[in-house]
Amino acid sequence: MRRLISVACLSLLAACATQAPRKYVVFFSNQSAELDSAGLDVVAQVAQEADKHPSRIVRVEGYASAGKDLSADALLAIQRAKAVTAKLQQDGVRSDRIVETPRAPSNMEGMVVGSRRVEIELTSP
Repeated sequence: MRRLISVACLSLLAACATQAPRKYVVFFSNQSAELDSAGLDVVAQVAQEADKHPSRIVRVEGYASAGKDLSADALLAIQRAKAVTAKLQQDGVRSDRIVETPRAPSNMEGMVVGSRRVEIELTSP
């Protein structure tokens, strides 16, 4: 019985250790890089989680939909990521913990609204 309990506990710990990091998503209005109140709330939540896990890296990925001017769309993805990064820093996350990555503009699978986002993850270094 003791062995069974030990195996069960080890299995539970292993499952917790391999759990995928949670993605936090901030959505933006069309052609905007301005954080709204919902976005500010998400970023504040990430900052609190980052404070609880000081060894983790905060990954910020900016997205934009692909329109007629791909360079402007790429710039918008960068601006969105920078807006989230700036707010994370204001909320107390050190800049050396943040990795910013803009993604190429895309309309994959008709995800125009989904392309107007920034994804944030807390990952192991």
